[in-house]
Amino acid sequence: MAVLETTDATFVSDTANGVTLTDFWATWCGPCRMQSPVVEALAEDLDGKVKFNKLDVDDNPKTAQEFGIMSIPTLLVKKDGIVVDTIVGYHSKEQLNKILNQYI
Repeated sequence: MAVLETTDATFVSDTANGVTLTDFWATWCGPCRMQSPVVEALAEDLDGKVKFNKLDVDDNPKTAQEFGIMSIPTLLVKKDGIVVDTIVGYHSKEQLNKILNQYI
């Protein structure tokens, strides 16, 4: 499964059910560009178990502000619409897999 783009308008519905990981990023952010392929690989590995989204903080500042996202990349993990984990900075596939498996 692909990583889906989410926006201020769709974020709540996109992350309402099951386990979701949202990658808060921006095009100018170097660490974000390093994190993206890791998130995409995890989306393939965990297809059907976790739903993956990405949100461009420049285009969608409201959601980032609402969740207190100060640094990017930040990965927000929600389970049935409730934030269960916030991961700031670059993390390896192994690190993220271990974190996500706690919520599956």
